[in-house]
Amino acid sequence: MNVTAAFIGLGVMGYPMAGHLANAGLTVQVWNRTHAKAESWASQYKGKACDSIAAAVADADFVFTCVGADIDLEKVYEGPEGIIANAKPGAVLVDHTTASAGIAEQLGQLASARNLEFIDAPVSGGQQGAENGQLTIMCGGEAGPFSQAKPLMKHYAKALNHMGPIGSGQKTKMVNQIAIAGLVQGLSEALHFAEQAELDVRKVVDVISKGAAQSWQMENRSGTMIDGEFEHGFAVNWMRKDLAICLEEARKNGSRIPVAALVDQFYGDVQQMGGSRWDTSSLIQRLRKKP
Repeated sequence: MNVTAAFIGLGVMGYPMAGHLANAGLTVQVWNRTHAKAESWASQYKGKACDSIAAAVADADFVFTCVGADIDLEKVYEGPEGIIANAKPGAVLVDHTTASAGIAEQLGQLASARNLEFIDAPVSGGQQGAENGQLTIMCGGEAGPFSQAKPLMKHYAKALNHMGPIGSGQKTKMVNQIAIAGLVQGLSEALHFAEQAELDVRKVVDVISKGAAQSWQMENRSGTMIDGEFEHGFAVNWMRKDLAICLEEARKNGSRIPVAALVDQFYGDVQQMGGSRWDTSSLIQRLRKKP
């Protein structure tokens, strides 16, 4: 495939996502803040580790990013050494970071001024989804650039949708996180109640998972929650970052999300318990903690 792609940010998500592009036959050039990580990636996949963002993006048809938060996006996209100043005219910039709709709109405007296309494309599915090429991707931007980037994103996506103009992808991801927060808290309370009632909790889950209470969280996390294992996914620190974005957007658009706000506080309690790096299903530990 005669396409050159740059991938900026090789964390637990970006590393395998860039790998899928390389495995698909694209020419892939990567950059990471810690260069050793880029070198490690290049030793595992067919691609080039670059010393600078400018070198990675200069001849790329597509530039993918997956970093931490708004401030990280400003650092990699803006300024004389950033993506926007160094990408070639007509390149499509695709950001997989979960960030605010405001930063997506800001970067979209800056990109447009330099004849670049920008798509905000946050993902859901966690590290396992990235490694297995089974992510859900929610995209905001113009239909044309989305259509251009879609075949590339399909290499690591099981579901991929265009949600509207720039910022729509981020707003859709906010909806996703709001829903997850309530689901995990509900599941935590249900399992804790079953434990306190001295029921066979696994048998309870087996029964209720066949009915209206069934959810992805129940199917994939109830067993590890019962066992007190919380190393299987998205960390509490990152969930709190995402919920802060949701709460700020809710203040802007006038929506009321009291459950999400409450669960955000509960995750704060988990952090105080030393669970900052536990996965989001660790909410149950807060209930198990003796008052």
